[in-house]
Amino acid sequence: MGGRWGESFDAANAERVLQRAVAGGIDFIDTADVYSDGDSEKAVGRFVRGCGQRLFVASKCGRQLSPHVDEAYTPQAMRRFVEASLSRLGLECLDLIQLHCPPMTVYYRPEVFEVFDRMRDEGKIKHLGVSVEKVEEALKAIEFDNVRSVQIIYNMFRLRPRERFFAEAVRRGVAVIVRVPLASGLLTGQYKSSTAFGSGDHRQFNRDGAVFDKGETFSGVPYDVGLKAVDRLKALFSGTPLHLAALRFVLDTPGVTTVIPGASHPSQVDANLQVENVDPLTPEQNRGVEQIYNELIRRHVHALW
Repeated sequence: MGGRWGESFDAANAERVLQRAVAGGIDFIDTADVYSDGDSEKAVGRFVRGCGQRLFVASKCGRQLSPHVDEAYTPQAMRRFVEASLSRLGLECLDLIQLHCPPMTVYYRPEVFEVFDRMRDEGKIKHLGVSVEKVEEALKAIEFDNVRSVQIIYNMFRLRPRERFFAEAVRRGVAVIVRVPLASGLLTGQYKSSTAFGSGDHRQFNRDGAVFDKGETFSGVPYDVGLKAVDRLKALFSGTPLHLAALRFVLDTPGVTTVIPGASHPSQVDANLQVENVDPLTPEQNRGVEQIYNELIRRHVHALW
């Protein structure tokens, strides 16, 4: 749950999105302290406190560090971030706090991870997770026994996590939260070469990684290449909306715990929930996805993330 790119945060719309999600059976909400400068956490907290049913809240910390470098990750800073998130949310305990894509070197510093054990013992958090950019970061993170979840990009344009990471996560009993399942909207099949994105939209300003990891934007796939792949995927899944095939593909994958497609409007919640009515992909369709990936996508992303 965050603000739309390039637009101010709309608390009333966030409330409507959350209402529709919970009405549809969703009980897990993912947010972060940097989303809309804390307004996202405030909106989530207001909703959760007044909802009247048990909801599970995950937030993230670390990206407020400026500069965002290894040495800025201190136990003291992590504690401040967690306590600030709890204050904005109006909660006494977070179900899950995730390190928010820290530098790789942070995963070699046990003291950063140990402070979360103390906060768990104090009742401030229930579980620690990490959000990562690269498979290598995910594999290193789960060497820490207190890392209970990994949030990672996985979709039809990003297949590398299933080569080794998912099996290792299952072996260690670690949850996998898949983000960017629709490749920043490319896998909705609604974009064209003429589609215009606003100047404040990361799909416009971050295609080459000018502000943050370019893998977060269209999964790192060049826009024109992604459009070609989408045309072939539409033919492969003729009769099924591409966004539903893309979500079903993620949910079908062994090792995946949940997926967070996001929604900026209640109607998008409804559209995403229709995946429950979609049959699992056939072996032929899975082979087709892999063929399109190998022929068009692999060389652009596979070795990078």
